[in-house]
Amino acid sequence: MQSFISGGGALLLFLILSLSSSPSPTSAHNITTILSHFPDLSTFNHYLTLTHLADEINRRQTITVCAVDNAAMNDLLTHHQPTIPTLKHILSLHVLLDYFNPKKLHQINGGAALAATLFQATGDAPGDSGFVNITDLKGGKVGFNAKDNSGPISAIFVKSIKEIPYNLSVIQISQILASPDAEAPAPGPEDANLTEIMSAHGCKFFSDALTSNFDALKTFTDNVEGGLTVFCPMDDAFKNFMPKFKNLTADGKDSLLLYHGVPIYESMAMLKSNNGLMNTLATDGAKKFDFTVQNDGEDVTLKTKIVTAKITGTLIDEQPLAIHSLDKVLQPEELFKVDIAPAPAPETKKHHHPLPPAPPNGLHGGFSGGWTGG
Repeated sequence: MQSFISGGGALLLFLILSLSSSPSPTSAHNITTILSHFPDLSTFNHYLTLTHLADEINRRQTITVCAVDNAAMNDLLTHHQPTIPTLKHILSLHVLLDYFNPKKLHQINGGAALAATLFQATGDAPGDSGFVNITDLKGGKVGFNAKDNSGPISAIFVKSIKEIPYNLSVIQISQILASPDAEAPAPGPEDANLTEIMSAHGCKFFSDALTSNFDALKTFTDNVEGGLTVFCPMDDAFKNFMPKFKNLTADGKDSLLLYHGVPIYESMAMLKSNNGLMNTLATDGAKKFDFTVQNDGEDVTLKTKIVTAKITGTLIDEQPLAIHSLDKVLQPEELFKVDIAPAPAPETKKHHHPLPPAPPNGLHGGFSGGWTGG
């Protein structure tokens, strides 16, 4: 019986070890780390990070990244001089929403395929553009061309960089894909309407309050170009806070709104690696109006002496502008009283008095009969 249990335990241990050592079909990948091993692709890698496409690639599965070498990237940057938003459109065209390794590229049914891209999936591509034609050419070559490009094939398959079967394929192509739609000037964050973005993503009450305060709104918009991060409370949070907001003076309302803006660009990734005090648009000399950023794993909170708010999402992250949503309204100690919990009352020690000793037997008998007059 004992040998049977030992054998069963050994078999169970073997199965556990086998399963734990098997590669997961949905294992996480990091495109920045993958490309860092190829110096000739460093410029492409750098701009994937700068445009935040790297984060999007890392979140997705069943995709193909078409990387280009430094010479091709330098040609793009020198001749087109794209802004960061336009460059994001161009590079997102190089992220195919399907898995293409070399074997699949050379065995395309019918010799051609049409692949959707991240440019198309984000809704930034106009009309039906944002697709890439893949063609199996004569002599074993494979060509790539944007659907909206009427000219000759833009790029040729060069080699495979990395394969994580059916999850991620990174390949190198010879040139940047020419695309009039992707190369068209894209509006930058400084052209974005802050209040419209917030209103459309669950922060309408805060947006309306900001719109009603001209000076505060102007301060926000004036800071976009140089770098701005906005923390907007979601509608339920600001709606519940409205009675307190209405009781503030005009200057108080202005300060509270400015307290939700930071005059630097802070992406979610930057906030996750940043613990400590942070100044705000309301900070002015002796008026600190700061709060503390704290992170725990994936959670980031903003802490004042009054309240602790959690970041619940990101409305826009396009350097130099980031807007993050909060589950609570930030309340600075400069405007609200800090609730100090009363100190607990000192514990009162109960004194237990011992009972007096029992009287002698004779007295006890007389006592038991009660008092008598005499």
